[in-house]
Amino acid sequence: MTHIGVLGTSLACLAAMSFSAMAADPDGIWFRNDGNAKVKIAPCGEQLCATNLWIGDTSKGEEVGDKLIMTLRRQSDTELVGKAYDPKRDRTYSMTLIVERARLVTRGCILGGLLCKDVIWTPTQ
Repeated sequence: MTHIGVLGTSLACLAAMSFSAMAADPDGIWFRNDGNAKVKIAPCGEQLCATNLWIGDTSKGEEVGDKLIMTLRRQSDTELVGKAYDPKRDRTYSMTLIVERARLVTRGCILGGLLCKDVIWTPTQ
């Protein structure tokens, strides 16, 4: 292989690695925009889990330690789409995560996407 071929292959690999590194990552600790919850999003096995770290109003049954297990695939650098399972309620939702510079938007849907709810999260320090 010529030096140009090796250099071209090296640059292509570097570009592919940089493109992957630019993909937004939802891992971290997030605070819900209504001020009522703090969650940690992190890998759990082959999925992602959102685990409640703090809940302000527990009247709707949310508790510290509750998890949402998400099986998602990347649609773009900022969007992940798939399913989320709530083991406490034994429910599965359609799930979209949109990771932006200073916020995370989660959209959960039921009834084949007829009923959806968006929640905005901000990163915590």
